[in-house]
Amino acid sequence: MRAIVVYESMFGTTEEVARAVADGLDCADLFPVDGAPRKLDGYDLLVVGAPTHAHGLSRRSTRKAAAAQSTEGTRTREPGMREWLGGFGVLPPAMDTAVFDTRLGKPRWLTGSAAHSAAKLLRGLGHPPAAPEASFVVEVEGDETKLASGEAERARAWGAGLRSRRQPIPE
Repeated sequence: MRAIVVYESMFGTTEEVARAVADGLDCADLFPVDGAPRKLDGYDLLVVGAPTHAHGLSRRSTRKAAAAQSTEGTRTREPGMREWLGGFGVLPPAMDTAVFDTRLGKPRWLTGSAAHSAAKLLRGLGHPPAAPEASFVVEVEGDETKLASGEAERARAWGAGLRSRRQPIPE
């Protein structure tokens, strides 16, 4: 199986999750969204991850607001995940997809979910996620955003679970 993990990260936590997911997959190419390829031929699995902003995927305005909040700037430039996924007319037909996000540890109806927004875009491209959406919890302490305890390990296990779903059945 050949997998690609594409992530958008503002403050580093979604990147940390993406790296853990790629470790769990044990066979993934890893790209920030602003450096991700536009051609995905040859990949069996596309995993996308993004931070939750304003109840969904970031927009140019929410990325600008995030950059203004940070004393160190943000990591993602243009395009964001919304624009990157929206730029595809067609994805390779046999490719599976999976989505994750990072968000505050509150009920989804309060925070929204970037994974849910990404899943909608992928369904529109004819590629509904092959696994349930995953959310990984971040905590904000003062000016610092970090992953909640145990979330990197959970992300690694989620990636391993995606890999096991794609394993061929022995004959």
